[in-house]
Formats: sequence, C-alpha cells, structure tokens
Amino acid sequence: MSVRLYVDAALQRDAEIDLPAAAARHVQVRRLQPADRLRLFDGRGGEWAATVLHMGRSQVRVRVDTFDPVERELGLRVTVALGMPANERMDLLVEKATELGVAAIVPLLCDRSVLRLAGDRALRKRVHWQGIAAAAAEQCGRTRVPEVAAVQTLDAFLAQLPEHGLRLLLSPGDGAAALHAVAAGAKALLTLSGPEGGLSSAEENAALARGFVRARLGERVLRAETAPLAVLAWAGLKES
Repeated sequence: MSVRLYVDAALQRDAEIDLPAAAARHVQVRRLQPADRLRLFDGRGGEWAATVLHMGRSQVRVRVDTFDPVERELGLRVTVALGMPANERMDLLVEKATELGVAAIVPLLCDRSVLRLAGDRALRKRVHWQGIAAAAAEQCGRTRVPEVAAVQTLDAFLAQLPEHGLRLLLSPGDGAAALHAVAAGAKALLTLSGPEGGLSSAEENAALARGFVRARLGERVLRAETAPLAVLAWAGLKES
C-alpha cells in the first residue's frame, strides 16, 4: 500500500515542502528513500502525487507533482451535533464518524452532560479531536477532513443554526418516526442527540421549536456515541 499523508497546508504543483513532523516520522518509519513516491492530501478535496527529495534525521522534503481530483465523500452531507460523551467515547465518535463520512461535528454542553469543558481545556480538546479527524481521514482514504467545531452550549448552537438541511432530533421516545421515513429525500442532514443521560425535556422542546423533527433508529436505546454513527452508516448504505 502506498504511503498517503495529510498536510495541513494548501498544496500546489511543483512546490517543494518539508513535511510536518508527524508526517515526516511516518515516512521515516515506512523507510522511504529519495525518489520514492507517496500521496498527499490537504483536506480540500483531491490528492497529490509527490516524490521524496531528501531524508534528514527529522526532516523529510518532498516535491508535489500531479493532482488527482478524486472525491470519496458521502452524497448526503451529514453534520452531527451531540452532547459530548465522557472519557474516551468522544475520541471514538470523532474517529468513527470521520471514517463513515461525517461533514462536521459540533460538541455540545447540555443539561445532563458529564463532560464539561470550558476555556483552555475546551480549546485543547478541540485541537485534539481535530487531529483525530485528520488521522482518520488519512487512514480511510477521505480527501476532506471534517471540521470539529468549538465546544458550545446547546442554547448557543440553537441560536445560530444553518438554514439548509433537514434537522433531526434523534429520540427513542414516542412520536418519533423511523429515520428512513423522515430522511429518505434529504440532501443534507443535521442531527442532534444528547449525552449519556439524553436531552432534557426543555432541551428537546427548544430543538423542536427551531425546526427539528424527531427520528428514531430502531427499537433499542443507543449510547450517546452510537446514535450519530448509526445515521452515518444508514447514509452510506443508501448510496452503496
């Protein structure tokens, strides 16, 4: 398998660049040598063929060659907003959602959130999660890296919703229609789900007042990190 790496900088043909530290270490571990070929992507779509020019102790210099406009994104754009699950479960959610094709992830603070982030800790977590998304995109073949938004309260999120797309409140309760019935013809989805304890009644009512519709994912109650992944899996199966 050829080496494929993410570079967080706009790439252009014939540019000579030093790979970022993590990418350079990967090239060294794979024991590439000058004149060896690899593939790069910058998260903006498409991939670039590249050639190793120089291998130093910690520096790897490459030349960017030809562009391949390949796309491997879901046909249905899915944005996931969720009350952050605690411990490593948010890490898992970011990784697996990226593999399944999520367009963006919005971490939320809700009434029943166990994980409560603010200030520098929230900023560090966002950087950490964005790194997980980039690594997952690198591994799974995606040419775009989903954005992990800043941690925000549910109220703040509801106050500035995007205008496009079907808004789904993932809910196992009464009155929720099956996902496939609600979202069959959607061009874009925005899903909202709660943390481990779910959304409070007040939070659900606030979401419904902003145009969300209830959708259920079957007869079982899914974990906070599982429900959004189920929607992404469904979206992927639709176009397979």
